[in-house]
Formats: sequence, C-alpha cells, structure tokens
Amino acid sequence: MDNLDKAGLTLKEKRDAVKWAEDTSWIDNRLYEQDEEYMEYVGDILAHPVFQSMEEYIQHGHTTCRVHCIQVSYMAYKLSKRFGLDARSVARAGLLHDLFLYDWHTHAKETGEHFHGFTHPRTALNNARKYFSLNEIEEDCILRHMWPLTVVAPKYLEGYTIVYADKFCGMGEVTRHLRAWVTVNWMPRRS
Repeated sequence: MDNLDKAGLTLKEKRDAVKWAEDTSWIDNRLYEQDEEYMEYVGDILAHPVFQSMEEYIQHGHTTCRVHCIQVSYMAYKLSKRFGLDARSVARAGLLHDLFLYDWHTHAKETGEHFHGFTHPRTALNNARKYFSLNEIEEDCILRHMWPLTVVAPKYLEGYTIVYADKFCGMGEVTRHLRAWVTVNWMPRRS
C-alpha cells in the first residue's frame, strides 16, 4: 500500500481501493452506469460492438478485457476528477487502452509475434483510431499505458492515472484469481 500513500489517500480509502480492485460485482451489476457524467463521456464506446467484443478475451485470471478496461477507466476517471485532470479523456482512453482484440495467451503461438507487453499498446491505439475519434491526450494514454515496461513515459499527467489504474486493477485481478485457486487446491478438505 506504499504507492497509495503518494496518492494522498486515507487508510480507509486505501483499504476500500484494494477491496474494490478485487471485486468486479459493481461492473457485473453495471453500477458505473449510474454515474451520469461518466456515461456522458463513454456511453458511445461502451455501446460499440467492437468494445463489446472484448468480452471474448481473457485479460488476467478470469477477468475479461472488457471488464478490465471498464475498471481501469472508472478508477482513472475518478483519480483524474480528484486531481483536476481531463477526466473525459482519461475515461475514454481507459476503455480503449487494451483494445488489441486477440487472445494474448495464445497470440505468439498462433502468429509468431512475441512481446505482447511491449507491442499491444500500439495495436490498441491503431484499433481505437479505426473506430473512434481520439484527441492527443487519449492517444498518448493508450500508447504509453505500459510504462515503465515500455521505455517512453506518458507525456501528460492523465497518462499516469491510466498507468496507475492499469497496474492496480491488474494486481487485483491476479490476486483474486490466485486466492480462488489456493482456496480450491490447497485448503484442507473436511472429511
């Protein structure tokens, strides 16, 4: 939780953020749709068939790319609002940051193209440009979201909210998956 200290969050906010990252029931129940401002910014993306197709691809554990992108988008949007940044651009870029449209678990084997972690931001940006009108901040957020794995840092502060939310939510997804696996495979069984 040390990284959360830098965000100026209270202990309760930190604990709530960790629980939130591990629980996607608010996405399943579409609670984000109750945020009128957020929906005004991203409703067209959420309704688009290409975005909906992200439900076919697993991101981490059992979390789909669609669910992952909604979670990253909403978290980065809330952070951007808190810090007075361009929340509209962040919300939109968050939804599109992983619009690579393939199963990254089998992609290298099927295509011979390796290094998904390094290459998918450019693929996502190219796909996003095909289907949506993007501004400079949105493009930079999508292209730079894997920093520091990719060496060029985001140009705008908004990009760091996507970087942070992506890593934070990804860790929550992996943690949730590992916790479920350990519970099923390692917990003693009652006789």
